[in-house]
Formats: sequence, C-alpha cells, structure tokens
Amino acid sequence: MPDRLRRPFLMLALAGLLPFGLPAPVMAEDNAGAYLAARVAGANRDFREAAMWFNRALLGDPANPAILEGAVLSHLSIGEVDKAAAIARQLQQTGINSQSAFMALIAEQAMKDDFAGIVADARAGRSVGRLFDGLSVAWAELGTGRMSEAIEAFDAVATADGLRIFGLYHKALALASAGDFEGAEAILSSPEAEALTGVRRAVIAHAQILSQLERNPEAVERINAVFIPGQEPGMDALRARLEAGEPVPFDIARDAREGIAEVYFTLATALNGEADNSFTLLHSQVAAYLRPDHVEAHLMSAGLLSLQGQYQLASETYARVPPGDPTFHVAEMGRADALYASDKKEAAVEVLQALARSHGQLISVQKALGDMLRREERYAEAVPAYDAAIAAASATESPEDWVLYYARAICHERLKDWEKAEPDFRKALELNPDQPQVLNYLGYSFLEMNTNLDEALAMIQTAVERQPDAGYIVDSLAWAYFRLGRYQDALEPMERASVLEPVDPIVTDHLGDVYWAVGRKLEARFQWRRALSFNPEEKDAERIRRKLEAGLDAVLAEEGAPPLTPVATAGNGN
Repeated sequence: MPDRLRRPFLMLALAGLLPFGLPAPVMAEDNAGAYLAARVAGANRDFREAAMWFNRALLGDPANPAILEGAVLSHLSIGEVDKAAAIARQLQQTGINSQSAFMALIAEQAMKDDFAGIVADARAGRSVGRLFDGLSVAWAELGTGRMSEAIEAFDAVATADGLRIFGLYHKALALASAGDFEGAEAILSSPEAEALTGVRRAVIAHAQILSQLERNPEAVERINAVFIPGQEPGMDALRARLEAGEPVPFDIARDAREGIAEVYFTLATALNGEADNSFTLLHSQVAAYLRPDHVEAHLMSAGLLSLQGQYQLASETYARVPPGDPTFHVAEMGRADALYASDKKEAAVEVLQALARSHGQLISVQKALGDMLRREERYAEAVPAYDAAIAAASATESPEDWVLYYARAICHERLKDWEKAEPDFRKALELNPDQPQVLNYLGYSFLEMNTNLDEALAMIQTAVERQPDAGYIVDSLAWAYFRLGRYQDALEPMERASVLEPVDPIVTDHLGDVYWAVGRKLEARFQWRRALSFNPEEKDAERIRRKLEAGLDAVLAEEGAPPLTPVATAGNGN
C-alpha cells in the first residue's frame, strides 16, 4: 500500500493497544504461576500457549482486568474471535474500556448482523479509533437499511484529515454492494483514487465494477496497468474471464458484514510493516473470522505468524486456503517455508514437490522447490526444478531471470559439472551484466581452479565496486590478488573483509594465509587458531590444523601446489 495510506495508521498503532503490555495484576499467590506463564508465552508471541494460561489464570481470578485483557488478545491472535468476545463481555463488566475487547465485540455483532447494536454502542461512546469507528458505523448503517445515513458517515470519514482515501474507497465499495455501480466507478476512476492504484483488492473491486457496467475491456486495461500477465494467477484468471466477455460479479464486499470485514482488513493492510506484527495480526484475524473466504486475510495472518516465529499456527493458517483458489500456490509455498523453519524439512520439501506436480507451470513454484533442495544440498534434485523454471520463463525471458541460471549454475558447480555450470553463470551475466553475486561466484570459482585469473580479478573488482561492504566479495578480491602472487595488494582488502565478516572461518583462514605470505607468521597462526574457533567444515579444519603444525609452505608442497612466489605489486591495486 502506498506510504500516504500507511502514515495515518502509524499514529493509530502508536496510540493503540500494545499486546501483553499491561501492568501485572495483584492476585492470589497460587494463581500467579499461571499468569506468569501466560505473560512469558505472550512475550514470546506463543499466542496459543498464552491463551491456555490466561484461561487457567481466569479460573482463579475471573474478574481481573489484566488477565481478561490478555486472554482477549491471545484468542484474537489465534483467530478465536468467539472466545475473545465472550471474555470481552466479562472485561466490559469491569468498567474497563479496552480496544481489543471492543474489536472482538464489534466482530461478534457483525457476525450476528446486529448492526443496530454497533451503531448504538458507538453513539454511547464505544471507540476503537477514529477511522475504524467511522467506517464500521457507516457499514453498520448500511446494514440497518439506512443508506443515506451510511453515505453521510462515509463522507464524514472522507473529510477527516489524512483519512479521505479510506472514506472514499469504502464508500465506493458500499455503493457497489447496493448496486450503484455507476456511483462506485465514478469514485474509483477519480483523480483522488489514484492512491489506490497499487492496492490489489482495490484493483479487483474496480475491475468487477467495470464488468458489471459491461465495460470489460476497460476492466482489463485497469488490471494490465498494475499486473503483468503470467505473474499473478489470480489476476490472470480474472483477466481471462473479462476477455471472454463474462460479466464478473462484485464480491469484494457484498453486504454490511463483509464491509466490516473489509474495514478490519484495510487497517491490517495499512498497518502491515508499520506497526508491531502482533497488533496487525489482530485485524487480519478478525477479517478472516468475519469472512472465512477472505483468502488475503488468511495469507496475511499466516505471514505475520511466521514473522513472529509461530510456524505451526502459520502452517495451519496457510492450509485454510482451498486448492481451487488462484493463490493456493502462494499459500503452499508459505506453508513449506513455515514447515522448514520449524525443522520439518522433509515435510516442507514434500509440500513443494506436490505443488510442482499440480502447479508446475509456475516459475515461482519451480524456483521455490529448487531453492529449498539447494539449501539442503540436494543439488542433483534441484537441477530439474530449475530446468522447469527456466523452460517456463523462456517465452518471456527478462533480466530478472538471471537468478534462475545463477542458482542452476551453483548446483552444477557443486556437482563438479563445470561444463554446465560456466555457461549458466555467463547466461546470468548476459541477462544482468555486472551482477555482483554472479561475478563474485564465477570469479572465485576461476580462482579455485587456478584458471582465467586475470578475468577472475576483473570480475571480482567489478563486484566489489557494486557491493563494497559485502565482506565475502571483498574476501574474493583479496584472494584473487593472493592467487596472482600479489600478496601486498591482498593485505588491505583481506583485513577489510575480516572486519566485515569477523567470525567467518573462511575469511579468517584466508587472512592467516595472507599474513603468512607477507612474512607475518605469528599473526598468521593467530588467525588460523581463530578460524578453528568458528567451526569450519571438517576438511577445512583439518587443513588449518596442518598449517598450524607445519606452516603454509609445507602444506602447499604436500598438496603439490606451486610455492608462494610474490610478484611485483601494482601499487594502486589494479
């Protein structure tokens, strides 16, 4: 969402509730353990565990506001809005005004179509925040059949400082839900609605509205202005229906309940990336509760749960997206990532393998599978996935496809098939010249093979120019000088790489070698000992130990490598 839509919400977030930030209540000693466990779980964002412990604490102290508030937040965070609302009513009886409780209660009223109750409670002083209050009351007025009052309420939001676009957007949705597609389209095509250009649901809503007005070609133009064909299956499916002349129904917000769900989701979208993830999660979870088919709300909730380390909850939430939905592949890739992060790596791979069978035509799916297999060092299995991704991309090859060739090249290189690796590295550079990762990898590979050393040096110098603060690339530059016998030239970049990558065993080992080559043998041994402390791979550790015993010259002789032979330095490093 554009920054101008996000900024008003940042203030709302800062002024709003902060989950699990309430002062500790005074309670009986035998109940303190449950409360403490709940607080710890909440601080760790273990929402399911927190809900269980808050509920247990309530058994011993059922009217304690802090415990009630924590329980409401916990249940909202895991999408158990019914339970949150029941506890919210208890909290309300204590006389405490709680935003989280009000969010749960409004959601419960909307689910029961108690729109008159929402309006009445707002008039009585219940408030979640100015924007939320204004939009939810406007939709509730529509739910009671008072369209004129609803429009007045939307207009009131639209006249508030910083909130105009929100009021206009929801007014357009409300008009469309009532069948006034002309009025809705007039709003969405106005210059004031330009801020909605990149908002996915706003684009869909506008396209649906245009279709209802029998203006499908314009709807296609609206989609194409934002979404490139072939990159977003959901938009591709909508585009295909429109191009076929099909009248696409309006379903972004068909009634007041769905409108209020959209209010929660609008706030979640605006807060996402600007406020604490746990705060944003409350809104996306309520949106999904009010509208179980709100796939975008489920995807956002799952992503927010993953960001907070709640991988099991995230996996369960991703699984709510049905296989027939155009975004199913997005959910499955997210579920695979969540499984992988929770150390269920084989299960994660199996999810992506199944997805590759059902959605194998999608570049992103094949790339995700290849990347995960490569991460697991299953290079031979990763290659076919990258083959499929490259084949799918070949019809519309673009500079962004460099990463596919680069990833496949790495697999070939690790499989010691340089005849296939080098052409892929060079193809990646053809698509994206001067790409620092490719230049560094290819250049460093040449160094390790002791071939094309001048070309390797030129590649790595360019890579350093592009990413001067990347320690591993600066290390490659120093190593290129070292391989060329330019030990003094290697010294400065090698020391700089060590500062940039202070605990990397390879960089530290290389620094020791450079020190040895320039005669600083005591410092060399010190760096080799440091490298051993950073847990290098065993084959590297064995070589380092041998250098500590006999010195680098002896190790090179044992390996049949050329002796250290310094050449005249270039002075300027070129």
